[in-house]
Amino acid sequence: MLNIVIFGPPGAGKGTQAKKLVDKFNLIHLSTGDLLRSEVAAGTELGIEAKKIMDQGLLVSDEIVIGMISNKLDSNPDAEGFIFDGFPRTVAQAEALDSLLSGKNTSINQMLALQVDDEELISRLLKRAETEGRSDDADESIIRNRIQEYNNKTAPLADYYQGQGKFSAIQGTGSIDDIFDKLTEAIEQIAL
Repeated sequence: MLNIVIFGPPGAGKGTQAKKLVDKFNLIHLSTGDLLRSEVAAGTELGIEAKKIMDQGLLVSDEIVIGMISNKLDSNPDAEGFIFDGFPRTVAQAEALDSLLSGKNTSINQMLALQVDDEELISRLLKRAETEGRSDDADESIIRNRIQEYNNKTAPLADYYQGQGKFSAIQGTGSIDDIFDKLTEAIEQIAL
C-alpha cells in the first residue's frame, strides 16, 4: 500500500497535484475538510459529534479526525493507497496517524513537501481569489498571516518525517506538469 502525505503552505498547489497523483497511482484522496463534510452529511456518529463542535466555532479534535480517517481506511479495504492532504498538521497528529496505520498493518511511505517562496504564494493566492472568488485569498495581510502560521506550526512536522527518512522536498514552482513530474519521480523512487 502506498501512503503519501502531501504537504505545503497555502497556495503551494497541494490540491491540484493531489488530484493528478490520485489518477496516476490509483490512490484515494483523503482531504480532512472533505472527510469532515461527508461524515456530517452522512449523519454518522462522528459526523454528529463534529457538527456540534463546528457549530460552536471550535476546531474538531484530533481524536475525531483520526476516527474519521480510520472509517475511511476501513471502508476502502482494497485501496492501493491514500494521499493525505491537510492532515497531519502537527507532530501529535502525525504520531496518532502512525499509530492508526500501524494498527492496520500499513504506514506512511513518504511526505512530499511542496516548497514555494512566500511572494510566489501570495501572488498565487491573490490570483486564485480573482479567478475562483475565494474571499479567504483576497486580503494580502491575511495571506501573510496564514503563511506565517504554516511556517511556525508545521516545520516540526517536516522534521518528524525527516527523522524517519520519509521526507522529500519538492520545488513547487514551474508548470503544473513539471511539478507533477518531480512528485512522480519522488514517489517512484520509494515505491520500487
